[in-house]
Amino acid sequence: MDPEKQRAIARKGGESVPHEKRSFSQNPALAAEAGRKGGQSVSPSKRSFSQDHKLASEAGRKGGHASHGGPKPVIRNAG
Repeated sequence: MDPEKQRAIARKGGESVPHEKRSFSQNPALAAEAGRKGGQSVSPSKRSFSQDHKLASEAGRKGGHASHGGPKPVIRNAG
């Protein structure tokens, strides 16, 4: 499908959502509720985070560092 046509279709979907529900960053409770609903729609045997606490913890750390400017990687000169 033509990329421009895909964008037009996606834009229509976004416009159909009320403004106050468009951004999870403006409403953390709404984001949490959506996440819960999404998690419940996956069978328990395929919920990797509920099966592997270490994996969930690492993912949370990476997300926190990405969004809050956590530790930066050290870049060393090869010379």
